[in-house]
Amino acid sequence: MDKNQKQRLIKLAGDQVQFDCLMAQYTTFGVGGHVEAIYEASNLENLRQVIVYLNKEHISYLVIGRGSNLLVKDDGLEGVVIVLRESLASKPAKVEQLDKRKHDLTFLINAGLPVVDLLTYCRDSGLGGLEFLAGIPGTVGGVVAMNAGAFGKEIEARIKEIHVMTLLGDLIIRDRSQLKFSYRGLEIEEGSIITRVCFKLDQEIEEVVAKNIAGYLRRRKENQPLEFPSAGSVFRNPPNDYAGKLIENAGLKGKRIGGAMISRKHANFIVNTGGAKAEDIISLLYLAQKKVLEKTGIELQPEIQVVGR
Repeated sequence: MDKNQKQRLIKLAGDQVQFDCLMAQYTTFGVGGHVEAIYEASNLENLRQVIVYLNKEHISYLVIGRGSNLLVKDDGLEGVVIVLRESLASKPAKVEQLDKRKHDLTFLINAGLPVVDLLTYCRDSGLGGLEFLAGIPGTVGGVVAMNAGAFGKEIEARIKEIHVMTLLGDLIIRDRSQLKFSYRGLEIEEGSIITRVCFKLDQEIEEVVAKNIAGYLRRRKENQPLEFPSAGSVFRNPPNDYAGKLIENAGLKGKRIGGAMISRKHANFIVNTGGAKAEDIISLLYLAQKKVLEKTGIELQPEIQVVGR
């Protein structure tokens, strides 16, 4: 971006935009170089103005929530990183109840709301159906965009519609029948942004929801290295197999490069043991792919998004 473009961004976004920011502060890996600008979006109209301007000026942008499925390279990236905040909506409410029928409770949720806050709301309100998301350190928009799943469940089963901002700044609604989900993915126009998500939930006893959430959290703690910074599962599971098992069978459990390590608890996690660089993590990612391919002929596909120069 040139000086005039930066000045225009300041006029549009005010103190919501900052320049030359270290991405390590915005990802759960805790690594990553600088980005030209960070824009924290908490207002739909302001987001619309910024999106329209960025597209008009052909300035690249990346939309994130909590950076929980993201690896930014050490040399950083160009353009603007847009961070969706939980207050992002045309109305103040983060969670809006649309329908309260006995077997079809419908809720409209802001895309920037952290999953942990959504589950707290569900627990306190006696709403079931999303407990399997417990322990995922992302936002509502992020888990929908990647069709997050765990314990044999995927989030697509609970989605009624999504609200999307297009490249032109228009707000449109996509009904479930118009959405094409896949394993860890949702087909959506490049550059468009999920702003709100409509979920169908179940009426449940508060204590049951709390017990279910606690149970899923316990299972995650037993099997995943939650004590270290990571981006969750590094690779997608290949058909009829598990990436973690393949990496472990390749003898890479506990393998270290710099401050990064393939977890001893779960081999499909690369963790930052302290002082890791993105280069260390990428080197382990490539090593796992190479060794598994040599041993099994299976080419592991990354689940995390790697961006940057």
